[in-house]
Amino acid sequence: MPDPLVTVVVPAYNGEKFLKAALESVFAQDFDSFEVVLVDDGSTDGTGEIARSFPLRYVYQENQGPSVARNTGLGLAQGELIAFADGDDLLPPNKLSVQVRYLTEHPEVGCVLGRQEWLFEEGIDPPKLERDPIFGELGGVQLVTAMVRREVLREVGGFDPTYRYAEDRDLFVRMRENGVEIAVLRDVVLHKRLHGANATMSPPDRHPLPRSLKEKLDRDRRARSRA
Repeated sequence: MPDPLVTVVVPAYNGEKFLKAALESVFAQDFDSFEVVLVDDGSTDGTGEIARSFPLRYVYQENQGPSVARNTGLGLAQGELIAFADGDDLLPPNKLSVQVRYLTEHPEVGCVLGRQEWLFEEGIDPPKLERDPIFGELGGVQLVTAMVRREVLREVGGFDPTYRYAEDRDLFVRMRENGVEIAVLRDVVLHKRLHGANATMSPPDRHPLPRSLKEKLDRDRRARSRA
């Protein structure tokens, strides 16, 4: 059997409440050439049992955060294109086909994003949504909407494991720094669930994005000094 075109990387940590529905949405895609790599980041609940009930590759590791979990999945990926799914979100059935088609038709684009709709669990009030400082998407362009060429992720070094929050923003900063063309589609490719325990609902006191931008400026200065 030929290698799949797409690898869907799913990091999961104590996600038994929503994981089954999330994985069902992944396997309900109207696109066939994909595999799923689920990295269990040290769960102590029923995450592993639920994951192993699906036809995916399951990997367990000690808890190290979402960046390391996604890097583990990237290291195992066979697909030329990498998509992401979180264990508490839902993907519409055309998520993969829409983005594969776009990347196939636009070989110059290294990463394609999409829009998201918000799903609020009962009793959860919508948080104040601000526009993303890089892309302008209301509520922020979510990493889970991305489909990225595998070589792009490897060229930029994957996710920085020192980031436990906003690791997606740091990745986007480094992709732009490396001249990766990023497109944003009008299509909804993610149903983002807010349930009260999301990192979105409890951001750190100091957002890591300024750190990521400072690191970029430091790299620019070092490059100029070597020129």
